[in-house]
Amino acid sequence: MSNPLSEEARVIPLRPAPVRPDAPDGEPAPREPLWRDLVGEVLRRERQAQERTLKDVADAARISLPYLSEVERGRKEASSEVLAAAAHALGLGLGDLLSLAHGELVRRTAERHRPAAAPHRSATAPSRAVAAPNRPYQGLCLAA
Repeated sequence: MSNPLSEEARVIPLRPAPVRPDAPDGEPAPREPLWRDLVGEVLRRERQAQERTLKDVADAARISLPYLSEVERGRKEASSEVLAAAAHALGLGLGDLLSLAHGELVRRTAERHRPAAAPHRSATAPSRAVAAPNRPYQGLCLAA
């Protein structure tokens, strides 16, 4: 005499997913981007724009190829030393890398909070944040 409920694994969320007020039918809000995902995407985009291989950049940065791959895919949270080495191998400074990642974060955050009917910028438009005259800057600041 087994209980059918005990044979199935059930997952009960601790808290419900947030719902966007302007979303139809209670559609959940999109996931907040993680910093490691943004930095990894910027590194990969810059490497591919230079038509360089992972091996080439990993060798120049003195980082193992598998580790750099994991960083690019957002699977590893790299230290500032590793990020600086990868950035320098691509001809960027650490500040440049973080600034590009910040721009991507601002762009994605703006997309998440844009009303459904508002037009959006094209994917080819630069991702520079411009503060509105009467709106406080709500960017990201990193300090070491």
